Amino acid sequence: MKLKEIRILVFLLILPALLFAQEDSLVGQKTTPYDLLSSYYNQDFKPFQKGNFYVGLAFSVTDKNLTNTNYLIQQVVEGDRLDYNVLLKGGYYTGDYGMAIINFNYFQDRFGGTVFQDPDTVQSNTLKRGFAVSPGFRSSVPLTPNERLSFFTEFGFTLGGNSSLTRDIRNIDEMNKTHKKEFIFGVGLSPGITFFAMENFAFEVQLNNVLGYKLNVARSSVNEGPESKQVRQNVDFRINLLSLDLGLAYYFGAKKNRKGAGK
Repeated sequence: MKLKEIRILVFLLILPALLFAQEDSLVGQKTTPYDLLSSYYNQDFKPFQKGNFYVGLAFSVTDKNLTNTNYLIQQVVEGDRLDYNVLLKGGYYTGDYGMAIINFNYFQDRFGGTVFQDPDTVQSNTLKRGFAVSPGFRSSVPLTPNERLSFFTEFGFTLGGNSSLTRDIRNIDEMNKTHKKEFIFGVGLSPGITFFAMENFAFEVQLNNVLGYKLNVARSSVNEGPESKQVRQNVDFRINLLSLDLGLAYYFGAKKNRKGAGK
């Protein structure tokens, strides 16, 4: 089984560029590596101050080759799975340490391969696409005096939906097509950590929906036949490491008074 996490690669590619950017700003000064990384945050650094803007990005790609594996509710004899997920964030600090935030999410899941459906093996292909919009409010608590490391809690609700098409082929010429559409509404509390790596750029780690409510309404039909409907409601309190999001963020206005900086 092969797993590629592109978001980690993106961080590794961006980090050297940020290092060089800060190093150029301190050319001609005698600095230690510690000074290079930390001096920016020691004076007038206020990332969570009223009036600041925030943008963030998280991106992930999962590429898996499956052999004799249980996937969802079926046994995969052999197949390939390719998923990607893009999350864009924006926010405005309406007060010190308090931010109104909105997230936009788009994802696509694709699977193709041979699965076992008793008593036959079936050639199955599935394509699923979806989106979600999540407005909310974030409260930040600095964990260091210079506010470089902080803890946050984000409370918000989510509206979204997705659609999928599955084609199952057995005995060469017998094909079933399943169309499915889902509507999703959720309310949740998500904690996380922010660490400023280079100037106003920060890495964020967020654990999604530790406490929350979710409503899922699904409609499906097979071969354009009668439509079935399923409604599910869940209230959860859980810590799921699989819901961990890693992202990169930029805080506009974090460095307030730069007159005389570096003297």
